[in-house]
Amino acid sequence: MPATPTTDPLQRERDHLAASRAALRAMREDVQSLDLRDVTGTWVSAAVLRNQIEARIAALADLSHTPLFFGRLDYLHAISEEPSEGTGGAARSAPSEGGGGRRAGENFYIGRRHVHDADGDPMVIDWRAPVSQPFYRASRTDPMDVERRRRFGYTGGELTAYEDEHLTDPAEEETSSALLAAEIEKPRVGPMRDIVATIQPEQDEIVRSDVTGTICVQGAPGTGKTAVGLHRVAYLLYAHRERLARTGTLVIGPNSAFLSYIEQVLPALGELDVAQATVQQLVGHVEVRGEDTPEAARLKGDARMAEVLRRAVRAGIALPTEPCVVVRGSRRWRVPVHELVEIIEELKGREVRYGAAGEALPQRIAHAVLVKMEQGGEAPDDRVQDAVARNSAVKAVVKACWPAVDPAKLVLRLLSDPEFLAGCAEGVLTPEEQRAVLWPKPGRSVKTARWTPADAVLVDEATDLVQRTPSLGHVVLDEAQDLSPMQYRAVGRRCTTGSATVLGDLAQGTTPWATASWRDALRHLGKPEAHVEELTKGFRVPEEVIAYASRLLPAIAPGLAPAGSVRTAPGSLTVRRIAAEDPADAIEAVVAACREALEHEGSTGLIAADARIPLFAEALAAAGLPYLSPGAETSAEARLTLVPASLAKGLEYDYVVLDEPAAVIAGEPDERTGLRRLYVALTRAVSGLTVLHGEPLPEQLR
Repeated sequence: MPATPTTDPLQRERDHLAASRAALRAMREDVQSLDLRDVTGTWVSAAVLRNQIEARIAALADLSHTPLFFGRLDYLHAISEEPSEGTGGAARSAPSEGGGGRRAGENFYIGRRHVHDADGDPMVIDWRAPVSQPFYRASRTDPMDVERRRRFGYTGGELTAYEDEHLTDPAEEETSSALLAAEIEKPRVGPMRDIVATIQPEQDEIVRSDVTGTICVQGAPGTGKTAVGLHRVAYLLYAHRERLARTGTLVIGPNSAFLSYIEQVLPALGELDVAQATVQQLVGHVEVRGEDTPEAARLKGDARMAEVLRRAVRAGIALPTEPCVVVRGSRRWRVPVHELVEIIEELKGREVRYGAAGEALPQRIAHAVLVKMEQGGEAPDDRVQDAVARNSAVKAVVKACWPAVDPAKLVLRLLSDPEFLAGCAEGVLTPEEQRAVLWPKPGRSVKTARWTPADAVLVDEATDLVQRTPSLGHVVLDEAQDLSPMQYRAVGRRCTTGSATVLGDLAQGTTPWATASWRDALRHLGKPEAHVEELTKGFRVPEEVIAYASRLLPAIAPGLAPAGSVRTAPGSLTVRRIAAEDPADAIEAVVAACREALEHEGSTGLIAADARIPLFAEALAAAGLPYLSPGAETSAEARLTLVPASLAKGLEYDYVVLDEPAAVIAGEPDERTGLRRLYVALTRAVSGLTVLHGEPLPEQLR
């Protein structure tokens, strides 16, 4: 006998969740049961298909701790099915995939992935589908034909609550969503999680921006700019999967700890094949073992170095002084000096890559020889031209006039040889700047030289001048405010024919070369036409904390508007002076504050100046408090992370204990950079911030 339908709305939703999980399990089992033995032609195609099947199985995994759906839309009217622009073709716009067609009164459950039943009818719609967009954009002023928007609340994977907004009911008062607030404020244990259930309208506009355009997001702390960038990747892969599968996508972060923190976001959204790297990993042509002075690093990161390197790469080009004589059988074919000069000057004027021009030069000389052979009554073909291009006389001209360039050896010479640098930098760098750029001790070889991070970027520039860097389809660049012009150029080379999402906050720039303007940064990136969006509404950091940190803005970024927050949390900010004469007592007070923070649910970060980290490592160990390093995944057993101030950027913790702001400032080469580093540290907390100081606070915070 069939079960009697329940009248309890919450139970009906739980039943739909159970049915959806069963349908997802069936979808996965269908893929696992596929027999590939009779459908593959070669072992290569079999391997490719097997990899695709394995990726599909992984994408259909049901994560018990992750809700399968988080919302529901009830529409008022029917619309006819129409393909949606940019969604990857007709298959993406069919009703079963969340496209244009729907019936009057139909409802759709919105989740992280598409789930259908045995008949192909949708049970959960992918949040990226066009029909899902009103979940993020609909409002009382523009309901987008939505009668009701329902949000679901979960506890430990179990559906425990729901709340409704009747967007077309004038009698219903507009109130803030308690479930939305609870999801935003949920304790943070483990790596960064997705925000797919809480994307706001202004964030959704950025997420769904067209793939052909580059967009730059200036976002204050807690505005979700990193999450927006990652969800934009997920959306673009959904809407333009074939295109980006061919060209590739890449997420670039400031350091490995940051990339470890965010690495689970895209897999949770079903995207498993997005590469991640730091800028330093991108330019890993040489082994970095040295450090520059701040002035040397700033100059090496200056965009003027691109012209210096261009001259250096072409410094070996020489015009011939002797004709090229090619012997073929009993005949000699002579290319006079003036023709050789014309060929080389023409290649120089075209500004093609040095390596490509070097490959073209023997063919151009060989063509000149073939013209003379034809004038002499012979009928040479392409094979003859290739043979002439390999002739020793032609090779000798190419070697003398267009010598091969090894990018690393070239930069080694440039930074070691004052005369060579002076010749390449004349009129570009002053003599004082040239001396600052030169290595104190000349490098003996590429392998033994003490390359610095800025040197590696110069080698990457030289490498691109010799041979074009392959372009990806889309690049996400996070914490972009800290890049030098030359680093922007290195990233820009990876998306010359693609697009980019640039994320950052000018107020958090903590390098000597931090950009002062997004327009300048985008010009160096090669995307001057990019659109700049500003996010100023915070969701992560409580109003009390962000208001306190924003007191620093007039000193560190006078042009930026202070951020606000949708969350107020009375008692979330504590500033306490430690009146301890003995430094050990001050350390103990910080450890006690960590114990106090750990009494709350969620993660705790102890942020301190880099120089003081060893002191706290020893003190925490002595106190029996286990702690993690930045980027390590927190767990119920290990919820405390000891964070050097230099690595705090991009990370977040439920509770933060900040030690001695004056020491954080003093750890930087100048006061403005120090205040910016302090601003970063002050804005890492989600639920509570405790600032402990023995020395006076900076005047902006007093």
